[in-house]
Amino acid sequence: MSRPRLTSLRRLVPAFLIGLSVLLAPALVMAVDDPSEMLPDPKQESRAEAIGSQLRCLVCQNESIEDSSAGLARDLRRVVREHVAKGETNKQIMDWMVDRYGNFIRLSPPLSVGTLLLWSMPVLALLLGLTLAFFAYRRRAAAPAAPPPLSDEEKARLAKLTKD
Repeated sequence: MSRPRLTSLRRLVPAFLIGLSVLLAPALVMAVDDPSEMLPDPKQESRAEAIGSQLRCLVCQNESIEDSSAGLARDLRRVVREHVAKGETNKQIMDWMVDRYGNFIRLSPPLSVGTLLLWSMPVLALLLGLTLAFFAYRRRAAAPAAPPPLSDEEKARLAKLTKD
């Protein structure tokens, strides 16, 4: 009777380990590479992390500099912490980064004509395609069918015209 209980326990161990690794993975990803990067003041450190979470890693391009372990992200984290330690405001730090790297450095860029055009382009392309398909269908439907056969009178007139 202890055999079935042991077998079911063996089946649960891999599931438990997978579940544990899924739960611990986010904590490992959010870790700073080097503890010496951190600021001694916890308030300044949390502010630097908040700013860093809004900045895009230029290597990974889909992660913030706080989440990335790329060398450039590490350098940008250090720069952000230097500016925070100097006492600059969040806006000043973001403006410095945007001046240096452009709006691409922001994970969520500000709303502008360019971003509106970028986000609306798929919808505009779909509308253009549907419009072209509509007019092509309409033109094909409006095209005349094969002409009706000639009547006897028209055949006689055609024969007379071709004789002359």
